[in-house]
Amino acid sequence: MKKKQIKSFYPKKDSLPESWVLYDANDKVLGRAATDISSIVLGKNSPTYTPGVFNQQYVVVINAEKIRVTGKKMTAKTYYSHSGYPGGLKETKLKAMMEKKPTEALRKAVNGMLPHNSYGRKLQTKVLYYAGEEHNQQAQKPVEYSKG
Repeated sequence: MKKKQIKSFYPKKDSLPESWVLYDANDKVLGRAATDISSIVLGKNSPTYTPGVFNQQYVVVINAEKIRVTGKKMTAKTYYSHSGYPGGLKETKLKAMMEKKPTEALRKAVNGMLPHNSYGRKLQTKVLYYAGEEHNQQAQKPVEYSKG
């Protein structure tokens, strides 16, 4: 008796259609918003999800300045950067970062949840952040994100 072979689907490069998602970060918690955005850009919400394959999903994040954090993170959370020179360590509190660059905290959170290799760097370019309601991607007709 011959066993029936089951064919599995493996998407080819650029065979999947390009889709744009509009994510409103207004009054969302920083970490939860970052997991939603990283899941979308990785393609985990798509039925054709395959690890390591670009799924042609782009995310437009609006209202990044209205993101919120729980507890005392606004004053206690610290971001570090180093110039590479001795004594070149810089500290920035979340509150100061939100005042200077309102999209940077969300960008860092999303990038931390993506793979740390060339695939992840490519995915980082597929997320566009805007501090307010206005964005430049009306021509792509992004679909409003709804969880579920």
